[in-house]
Amino acid sequence: MKMTSIKLKKILEERLANSQHNITYNRDNDTLRIEWADSKQGVKITLPNVVAKYNERGDQAIDELVDHISESLRIMHEDYQLNGMEKNIFPVIRATSFPTETKAGTTLITKDHTAETRIFYALDLGKSYRLIDQPMLEKEGWTLDRIDEIATFNIRSLSTDYKKDTVADNDFYFVAKQDGYDASRILNEAFLEEMKANSKGELAIAVPHQDVLIIADIQNKTGYDILAQMTMKFFAEGRIPITSLSFIYEDKHLEPIFILAKNRPEKN
Repeated sequence: MKMTSIKLKKILEERLANSQHNITYNRDNDTLRIEWADSKQGVKITLPNVVAKYNERGDQAIDELVDHISESLRIMHEDYQLNGMEKNIFPVIRATSFPTETKAGTTLITKDHTAETRIFYALDLGKSYRLIDQPMLEKEGWTLDRIDEIATFNIRSLSTDYKKDTVADNDFYFVAKQDGYDASRILNEAFLEEMKANSKGELAIAVPHQDVLIIADIQNKTGYDILAQMTMKFFAEGRIPITSLSFIYEDKHLEPIFILAKNRPEKN
């Protein structure tokens, strides 16, 4: 069967039908939104993307999507506590354009990071996670400082194993554990300091999307061009894009850079 957005829309409407859900279709953007009727929290699906996955993998792609949506909706609607769940709290990096409120108007807990990125905090629930909001914090008398300290400690406990690739005498390291916190490892200062200490040239870092952290040991001008092209490609392909810009890491500080072809980067 040749899949189309309209056929996929009907399949998802049937499989996700629930008297407590609202399902709305945006014809202009070709998206489907499934949300809880009471809280307005929900999930938006870009249908052409799923059609492409269906053409590659068949019904399995739809089964996985339905499971993902159902799990996400369940998590949004349950009441969670932070006390006793300290080991499950992690930071997540997002673009500064990422909404700081839920659809229902609830403020999410955030902290400034760079001009391009912002830190959110997540309660890990196994298959997925829930972003921590202000009511969750207030209910248990927690502060931003406390949650940041716990999340920063936990991110240091995650593996920083990487794959290395050398291109035109520049070394590129990729952390991609697919655990939802790859980009968040940019907050592991001890790891960055270790990479800096072992670098031969200038250390640059990129978080083009949620599921990768790129660390580059730039040893010549060509390295900046390669990093720029690489970061843009990852940014375009990422499930949750963050930023197509890279950062120079110097003195424990991240400085966004614009990389110009054949030139050393200009600082933002």
